[in-house]
Amino acid sequence: MEKEKTFAQFRIYKLAENERIECFDCGDADLNDFALNDAQPYRKEKLAVTYTLLDKEDNRSVAAFFCLLNDRISMADFETKTEYNRFRKRFVNAKRIKSYPAAKIGRFAVDKSMKGKNIGSFLLDFIKSYFVVDNKTGCRFLTVDAYADAVPFYLKNGFVPLNEDDKDDDTRLLYFDLNDVSGE
Repeated sequence: MEKEKTFAQFRIYKLAENERIECFDCGDADLNDFALNDAQPYRKEKLAVTYTLLDKEDNRSVAAFFCLLNDRISMADFETKTEYNRFRKRFVNAKRIKSYPAAKIGRFAVDKSMKGKNIGSFLLDFIKSYFVVDNKTGCRFLTVDAYADAVPFYLKNGFVPLNEDDKDDDTRLLYFDLNDVSGE
């Protein structure tokens, strides 16, 4: 109940064409730069769509943002065909296809002033539901190339590593199976 009260003051808003995020600081220069400078060019080029979490009262304070784009989980993402076949076992009567539809969370950040309020988990739950309710796109998975320091956050929210080989990289490919969400 308390969580609902906390999030009732916000609304999720799709960034409109030619609309810019004017002020945002999550503590990461790359994510800040995307929010302030790159969200619109990505939208214009139809590469990603950015959504913001706004305070309903002032309608300008961006508490968080995320962007979504199309993706897939394919045979090429796995080190071996055996690993891919193990992954495919989740499908009843698995078709012999070489990739499965996914949506990628391209950028995801919470403003420093909002850290520790479970806003990130709230937004991930929203994104999961967004693709599950009415199955708008035929999308089965969410993917994210998580920064190494954000991996624990995504793991806590049900994402799993696609493979074990990228543990030492700056980012790690994680996925979430949308069949784990009930919504239809």
